[in-house]
Amino acid sequence: MNKYEAIAVEVKRRIKENFYPLDHPIPDEISLSKEFSCSRMTMKRALDKLVMEGLLYRKRGHGTFIVQSALHDSRVNVLTNEILGLSKLLDGEKIESKIIKFEVHFPSEEVAAHLAIDVKTPVYYLIRLRSVKNEPYVLEITYMPTTVITGLNDEVLYGSVYEHITKTLGLTIAGSHRKIRACKSTELDHEHLECELNDPILEVEHVGYLNNGVPFEYSFSRHRYDKFEVTTVNLKR
Repeated sequence: MNKYEAIAVEVKRRIKENFYPLDHPIPDEISLSKEFSCSRMTMKRALDKLVMEGLLYRKRGHGTFIVQSALHDSRVNVLTNEILGLSKLLDGEKIESKIIKFEVHFPSEEVAAHLAIDVKTPVYYLIRLRSVKNEPYVLEITYMPTTVITGLNDEVLYGSVYEHITKTLGLTIAGSHRKIRACKSTELDHEHLECELNDPILEVEHVGYLNNGVPFEYSFSRHRYDKFEVTTVNLKR
């Protein structure tokens, strides 16, 4: 285990055991690097790991805070090392996108907390239906900070948003934190996923992070129960 990984394990233990107060930022990188006798870069990598795991979030000018919802949530969590995006995941398949809603507005406190922004920072609010082989595959409800992801338009949304992020904007997507839960279907699901009134929905709540630890996406992907399975991918470093 690398030193930054060992430090991340120790900081995670402290978080789980309430060593740090929840309503204050954890100690800064310089203080922690002195405590752990490591370089500031090593400390940054350790904290970046916990940010990408969804345990910490950074608020510019204020410090690094504990994500309380992740700390106390008992539901199944799936952490992946890479976000592929649907277009990459189903490479070769015919994927069609239908834009149901696309607007810019100010986020709720919950959305702002997951994106590590304040409620005065505008976000894209997007609902898309993704269909594969002419069948509804997933309903995506997405929030992205306009200060991080720029240039979204209809052309991008009918294609691949992640390709726009990586190729057009030149950003590097590093990781994600996901929660999977079973939900009751809604009117929106009935209309666009063509599910029955009593069909369950499998929902993936997702926070995506760039390689600098900044959250770029908070989303909910809603799947028909008969068209969804979980696959984890472990990448060699």
